[in-house]
Amino acid sequence: MSRGLPTVLLVLLALPARAQSFRVQCPASTITHPNAANNNAEPAYTGPTTLTPGTNGYLVPSANVNGAIKCQQISGGDGYATMGDGTQTYMFSFGPLSGLADIANGLPGTESPSTFNVTAPAPLKPGDPATTDGIVTNTWPSSFTLFPLSTSPFTYNGAVGLANDIPNLVSIYDISESGNNVRVVGNAPLGVAVGDQVTISGTDTTGYNGTFTVSSINVANPFFPANYAFTYTNQTTGLAEVTASATATAALPPRLDGHVDPRPIMDVGVMNGNIPAPLMAFDEDDEFFLTLTNVGMIMRPDLFEQHTVHFHGYPNASAFYDGVPDASVAINIGASFTYYYLAPDAGTYFWHCHITPPEHLQMGMVGQLYVRPRQNRVQINSSLYAALQAQQGDLRTACNSAADILCSNPLPAGGPTVNAAVQVTGGKYAYNDGDGSTAYDVEYPIQIHGFDPSFHFVGMTFNPEGFTDMKDKYFLLNGRSYPDTVIPGPLATQSVDGAMHFSQPLSSIINIPAGKKALLRISDLDVSEYQTLASLGIPMKVIGYNAKLLRDQAGNNLYYTTNSITLGGGESLDVILDASDTTKYPPGSVFYLYTPNLDHLSNDAENFGGLMTEVRIN
Repeated sequence: MSRGLPTVLLVLLALPARAQSFRVQCPASTITHPNAANNNAEPAYTGPTTLTPGTNGYLVPSANVNGAIKCQQISGGDGYATMGDGTQTYMFSFGPLSGLADIANGLPGTESPSTFNVTAPAPLKPGDPATTDGIVTNTWPSSFTLFPLSTSPFTYNGAVGLANDIPNLVSIYDISESGNNVRVVGNAPLGVAVGDQVTISGTDTTGYNGTFTVSSINVANPFFPANYAFTYTNQTTGLAEVTASATATAALPPRLDGHVDPRPIMDVGVMNGNIPAPLMAFDEDDEFFLTLTNVGMIMRPDLFEQHTVHFHGYPNASAFYDGVPDASVAINIGASFTYYYLAPDAGTYFWHCHITPPEHLQMGMVGQLYVRPRQNRVQINSSLYAALQAQQGDLRTACNSAADILCSNPLPAGGPTVNAAVQVTGGKYAYNDGDGSTAYDVEYPIQIHGFDPSFHFVGMTFNPEGFTDMKDKYFLLNGRSYPDTVIPGPLATQSVDGAMHFSQPLSSIINIPAGKKALLRISDLDVSEYQTLASLGIPMKVIGYNAKLLRDQAGNNLYYTTNSITLGGGESLDVILDASDTTKYPPGSVFYLYTPNLDHLSNDAENFGGLMTEVRIN
């Protein structure tokens, strides 16, 4: 018996490998958002979505269809970034494959279907958007006054590589007409749907030829199964039946269906890593489709690294999309996978690769995301308290503190008389607070990260990595250390492909209009250190922790004011800087957000670097 085991192993090893390919997905409509025309902008919130059973057994919306559809595409691979002391550092990293122009301008790369599902107007180049924006290798601004770098020439925000699919085509076995109704029977299923355009052509099908709209599918016929046949309406009548044609074909015209051209994906995605990873933002009730494409490690071709996306602390409905490979899937080199999320809870989250987390987080595969609350979409002059009360009718997000000890967002104490705040034009809030207490004017994502330069060097040079000796010595705000934190616009790094890349697109400067408030969405994805940030001059009001509003179950706000906050890896805080008092904070004032940990105010042994940036009153 034991002698048969090697044979079994040989048989298993001889099984053919299944091919994988790049794909991308961004539907214009879904069961939850059935009207494609309404899915490119956020509708006003007037009450919970009403759901009723549909014809296929699924619940479908019948009133108040809230939210929209958002999409994003990212690459998993490697790249370089430049630190404040000039050191170029090798990274494992995520990079943008959609929303390139927005990301270069410090915005989220999350797009609506009407923006995402657009092919590039011109061939994309290695290094884009930096290449098209004119960022030239071996040159660099000689003065801070020459920043920000130009980002105006490149304007494309669609999905990189998106291309029309090859037309699906079948030979026609029989085509016949009854009145104006034409029945087409193929030699195989064409895969059409009612409303699709189909092109009929052939040398012996004159009169039938042309492009028509499919009127019915799964049509009974005497030749083949019903799914081989469909019908359309033809204005020409009296045509003879054609059977067993040698030339007649039925074809779907080229269309966007998730097919991609791998060349632009490789041109743009390879060595195009960002730190932090591309920013994501969407709204409560949105459906979010996130495609991860693994382009491989160019600097480490010996590594067959898989990648995943894990939304840390995010309330996923299914572990399948959670990114933990043990309970989900991991994406191999040369493959793509589209994650699906339904946004239920507002707050500041973050995301990272969950393959060997201590290594991939340390090497730079970390990013931030945030979910905007429904309260932003409440109609002007409507009561915020009443809007939050209406949300209790949504079973996904209802918060009944009397029955649920995990409820962290109940109605504010005091009732509607005390909480009389109403929605104002352009009102923005961090949470569904019901009292307007989390209102802000401008928001800034601030991600804290650190890394060990020795670990990164070893990671690039085919040597064993010393996990037990890992010690962060570079400390970053949005992938930058001081003084790069006070440079506006993206930072570019020349990579081994000879092109400049926007390696650190997200600025760390906090600009507050005079008399206004800023929301800081602070997250920490450091692997080995706790981090502290202090604010001199403008106190920090902490309103949320780990994407939860600070409110007790009786509805009392538990916000607190402090001049410093401390986070460990895997924590987030929502902080408001209130510059409403223009006598204290006049235009032109500059304050500092920095770490009081002096060893975190430098890069390794150098004076340049560390956790410090400026808060500017404009």
